[in-house]
Amino acid sequence: MPKRAQPTEWWTSYFDAQYLLEYEPLFSLERDRVEVARLLDVLGLPSGSKVLDVPCGQGRHAHLLAEAGFDVVGFDYSPELLARARSRGTGPRLRYRRGDMRRLPAQWRGRFDAVLNLFTSFGFFAHPRDDRTVIREFARVLRPGGVLAWHGASRDGVMARFLGRDWWTTGNRTLVAQERTFDPLSGQLTVESVWRGPRGMGSREHRIRLYSPTHLAELCADAGLIVEQAFDGFADKPLSRTSGEMMLVARKGNPLPGSRRSR
Repeated sequence: MPKRAQPTEWWTSYFDAQYLLEYEPLFSLERDRVEVARLLDVLGLPSGSKVLDVPCGQGRHAHLLAEAGFDVVGFDYSPELLARARSRGTGPRLRYRRGDMRRLPAQWRGRFDAVLNLFTSFGFFAHPRDDRTVIREFARVLRPGGVLAWHGASRDGVMARFLGRDWWTTGNRTLVAQERTFDPLSGQLTVESVWRGPRGMGSREHRIRLYSPTHLAELCADAGLIVEQAFDGFADKPLSRTSGEMMLVARKGNPLPGSRRSR
């Protein structure tokens, strides 16, 4: 009997030209520079440090980090977004690679001084165990003392000010509308998007598992990453119960002799 085809997860095809158009109001060079300046302050790393931006999307942060003197690798699953990132330029201090963040290259063990997971780029997978795997992969490729900067939605804050519907217009006058529902048992936020504009009309859906700061800190601790700081998104103020976004900064400790992580 032939094997039944497995359903394709939404993230395998979502990050394309339509994604760039839909979220266009959030993408600006001014915003990118403000966020990278904040990352430089939070990370406190010297020039030449090795940084992994995963997933890197269209290279918004990776490009500017390389300009700032870091040795940057951008890693993403989407061929469309990687093509857009490479079109901005590559070089000895900026390379891009395609892959699944649940399985980072084996040879990257202990290579990076910092790993960045930005712009709500976590919780995509159907099974929570895959999110645990991602955090463990981040820890694996960090050197001892290396830093993970994780930025995304805070479940507590999103639920405190839940916005069920929203709409906006892009630069080419495409009207985009979203309707959101949340399942408190699975922790999944489902977003249905519809659009109409010069390029036509359409609709699609994506789902993201939201985490509380506590749960995410526990996932990090299980992987040997200790959260040292928690901010209200990219702002220079502490995370609060009503923060819609959070940035957690976690450091990889030195493994204990004889532990499985030290082998």
